[in-house]
Amino acid sequence: MVIVDTLNLVKVMNYYGIIGHLDVVPEGENWTFPPFSGKVANGKIFGRGAIDDKGPVISSLYAMKTVMENCKVNKRVRLILGLNEENNWQCINYYKKHEELPTLGFSPDADFPCIYAEKSILTSYLKMNYSNYLSKDIIITDIDCNNNALNVVPKICSTTLKINTNNISFCNFIENLKNIKEKYDYEIDIYKIDDEHVKLTSYGVQAHSAHPDLGINSISRIIIILDDIFKLYDINIELFDFFKNFIGTDYSGKNLEINFEDESGKLTLNVGWFSLENSLLKIGMNLRVPINTNVLDVENKFLKYLDSYINVDFETTNYMPALHVPKDNYLVKTLCKIYNEETKSNLEPIAIGGATFARAFKNCISFGANFPGNKDMCHQTDEFISIDNLIASCKIYARTIYELSK
Repeated sequence: MVIVDTLNLVKVMNYYGIIGHLDVVPEGENWTFPPFSGKVANGKIFGRGAIDDKGPVISSLYAMKTVMENCKVNKRVRLILGLNEENNWQCINYYKKHEELPTLGFSPDADFPCIYAEKSILTSYLKMNYSNYLSKDIIITDIDCNNNALNVVPKICSTTLKINTNNISFCNFIENLKNIKEKYDYEIDIYKIDDEHVKLTSYGVQAHSAHPDLGINSISRIIIILDDIFKLYDINIELFDFFKNFIGTDYSGKNLEINFEDESGKLTLNVGWFSLENSLLKIGMNLRVPINTNVLDVENKFLKYLDSYINVDFETTNYMPALHVPKDNYLVKTLCKIYNEETKSNLEPIAIGGATFARAFKNCISFGANFPGNKDMCHQTDEFISIDNLIASCKIYARTIYELSK
């Protein structure tokens, strides 16, 4: 019999500060409740990190407590926490260098019934030297994307332009911007700073880059607008031209012929970074690549289509190999069986585009805590976890820990 202290479980989640302060993903705007308050309302706990990944961590901790107080096990059980998962995994790499590695385990950082495959991930940049454009009649002086993380669909991006009013009518320039905006029907503010500076601010919808279809990309939209306005004044910025022709607002990579797909799903391309520093224009991308696709094939497609853009460079700065554990593996079969028995379901293991700490260890997969059919609120405004699901996941984790360690 599994006994879960549900009252304290919710109290801990509700405690101010438990949700989100260690998360590098911006909380976003327009929350119904303060994003770090752990507010309980309508049977849910709201807060940044409620479902990704503080809620599942607390659920796992209480599952361990339940097993410790009610069962006898023959293996040591350890909860390993990392605080750098959204970035470069320095924390988990440090752990692997200094601590004993687990024999098997699970990461409560995705979906039920369990995850047998995670796509590989590329962090890549398109770059161009902007110094030759500083004498043009329109120049970019600043780009601000609110320090957006590459694995997040950007919610806001601003660009400041300086206009040479000796050669260009400022009023006509503003009017042309408005016409381009209306052509695309994008949510973009045009703000006159002074008689020669204008600020464009593009608005989107934040989402996890593994699910770019759930968001609206503010960076993609503003680059398209910039390409049009510069070309209207006979200024061709190759980086913007390439972007508009081969990426734009599409996240499948079809124009680059990288829209690969297999059992793990479709390739996704998220534009998460746009900057101008030291006269270098950069566009950063986070690509989730299906498990059977060679990432060199993806990179070579970029190089192929960049061949005629002599001033644009492509660089991959980080590669994370895919995770693929066969469906008939003991761990996959056991976790899936436990979930199905506890929920009276008959579901098969699934593949995801997200990256979890499961791929840091051998014989480890991701397991919950998002239930099938629930909207993925990861990295989104009003992120929440259902209290019923929090308690249900705790019971599933408790049984799993017991089964794997008896």
